[in-house]
Amino acid sequence: MTEIRIAVTGAAGRMGRELVRVVSAASGCVLSGGTEPPGSSHIGADLGTLAGLPPLGVAVTSDPLELVARSDAVIDFTVPAASVEMAGLAANARIVHVIGTTGFNDSDEAAIKAAARHATVIKAGNMSLGVNLLTAVTRRIAEALDADFDIEIVEMHHRQKVDAPSGTALMLGAAAAEGRGVDLKTSSVRARDGHTGPRRRGDIGFATLRGGTVVGEHTVVFAGEGERIEITHRAEDRSIFARGAVKAAQWGQGKGPGLFNMSDVLGL
Repeated sequence: MTEIRIAVTGAAGRMGRELVRVVSAASGCVLSGGTEPPGSSHIGADLGTLAGLPPLGVAVTSDPLELVARSDAVIDFTVPAASVEMAGLAANARIVHVIGTTGFNDSDEAAIKAAARHATVIKAGNMSLGVNLLTAVTRRIAEALDADFDIEIVEMHHRQKVDAPSGTALMLGAAAAEGRGVDLKTSSVRARDGHTGPRRRGDIGFATLRGGTVVGEHTVVFAGEGERIEITHRAEDRSIFARGAVKAAQWGQGKGPGLFNMSDVLGL
């Protein structure tokens, strides 16, 4: 069977190096390359050496076109602008684009949706099996309980994370809103400060914590009269996201154009 050629964008970052390690070890996959922005000191470095592995004979490049030309899939945990650019390149090349980047605005989302008319795009705020199961359970609980149960989503990440709430928190909020049959944009509360008055019935609240080296922690709270349901996922190792992303890249082979998520990959 032909090996799937998988490329990694942002290969010198924390997630990029983890992806290099996981792709290199994955059965049926081969690392086809990795990118860093022009001017990076890592351009030309061996991807294996960067990731703490023996040399792999594959160098970091700043040319995404070169990367796409020799790949069947690209895994992308970078920043919105870079991911949108890569979506266009992946669409032109008709390869699988796995997106774990978060923090997109409406314009970015529209560009990715347009790219998915020509390529297989798998986009998720979180690639882990556990979080996607948590998302499915959140949807079901929200569907079963009425608005007498207040929904709050609490998330914590390391001090270097730049977007808030996290993509995973927003994914959980979207699942809760879908289960409840409401629009998250009009129902969510992202911050509370000062004299806010009573909590509005039906709101979905978000609380964001940042500090230390926390990989990721998410709790969905359903608070009712005299009882509370809490479901939590704690990520202890970035490899769970990398393994999920590689699984997505494998699943996407031969699927054809479309915008998919990890629930599709996992059959949830």
